Amino acid sequence: MRWLLRSLVVVLLLAGGGAFALRTLDQPYQGFTTPEVFVDIPQGTGVAAIGHRLVEAGVIKNDWAFRYAVWRRGAARTLKAGEYRFAGESRASAVVDHLVAGDVVLRPITFREGLTIAEMAEHFEASGLGAKATFIGAAGHGALVVDVDAAAGDLEGYLFPETYNLPHDATAGQLVEQMAKRFLAIYDQGLRDRARARNLTTRQVVTIASLIEKETSRPEERPLVSAVYQNRMRIGMGMQCDPTVIYALQRAGLWRGNLTRDNLMFDSPYNTYRYRGLPPGPIAAPGRASLEAAVAPAEVPYIYFVSRNDGTHVFASSLEEHNRNVHQFQVQYFRDQRARQGR
Repeated sequence: MRWLLRSLVVVLLLAGGGAFALRTLDQPYQGFTTPEVFVDIPQGTGVAAIGHRLVEAGVIKNDWAFRYAVWRRGAARTLKAGEYRFAGESRASAVVDHLVAGDVVLRPITFREGLTIAEMAEHFEASGLGAKATFIGAAGHGALVVDVDAAAGDLEGYLFPETYNLPHDATAGQLVEQMAKRFLAIYDQGLRDRARARNLTTRQVVTIASLIEKETSRPEERPLVSAVYQNRMRIGMGMQCDPTVIYALQRAGLWRGNLTRDNLMFDSPYNTYRYRGLPPGPIAAPGRASLEAAVAPAEVPYIYFVSRNDGTHVFASSLEEHNRNVHQFQVQYFRDQRARQGR
C-alpha cells in the first residue's frame, strides 16, 4: 500500500512536470528585433527544416516546440509552402496554425483597363515581380484562349485588367495564365450569346471593345462609341480610329507621343485610316464595361464623333454635322487657346 502511494506521487510529479514542460514549449516568444520578419518556406521543405528556419528568424525559441506543436496538431502533411509574415510574439502552436492555413504574404499588382501587353510588361517589371521580357514571352501563348479564339497568336486584349494578388514566387507565366482565365470567366456565356446574335466572333468583340476602351472612359459613351464603329462596319466605312495608328506605331517602335498627319499614312494593317474594317486584333485590354458595350451598342445612327476636350465627345450622323463639330470643338477651341496664351 505504501509502495502504491509512493508510485502515485511519482506519477503525479512527472505528469505535473511534463505539463509544465509542455506549457514552457508553447510560451510566447519573439527573438527578432524588427517590427516584423518574413520567412520563406520552399515547396517540399520538411518539418525539421521548417523549424530550423523559424528558429533562425527568431519566430520560435527552439524547433522542439515547433515539432511538438506539429505532432499535437497532426499537421506534418498539411504545412503549406510560401512566404509568411510574423510580427510580435508568437506561440509555436499559433505558428503551426498559420502554416496550416496557408496565410502567405501576397503581393498585389493592378492592371488598369486599356493597357497593351508591352505596357503591362513594363508595369510588371516596375512592380518588382520580374523582367518584362518574361511577361511578354508568357503573353505570347495564344493557346490559353483557343476555346474562344483559335486564331489568337498572342494574348493581346485577352489579359483581363484588374488587381491580382500573387505569392512571392509567382512567375510571369502563372500571372498571365491567371489573367487569361479571368478574361474567360468575365466573357461568360451571356456575352458570348449576345455576340453570336450580332454575328460577331470573339476576336471581333474584343477588338471593338479595345477601340471603345481607348476612345472613352465615360460609361454613358461606351455604347455610343460602339455604335459608331459597328455602323461603320455595316456600311463599309473605314474605322479611322486614332488609337489604332498609335498602336501600329508602338509595335514598330516609332511612337513619339504625338500623332501627326504623316503618321496617319503609316503602312500597317492596324492603321484603320489606310485599311478598312477592324484591325487584325485587339489593340489593348478592355474591361467588362467595354466588352458589354461591344455586344450591346446603342441604337443610334451616329458614324462620327469628336472630342470636346473635357473627356466627353459629341456625336454626329452626317459629315456636314461632324465638320461643324470639329470646327467648334477642335479648330476654334485651339484657336481660342492660342489667343489666350498670347495675351
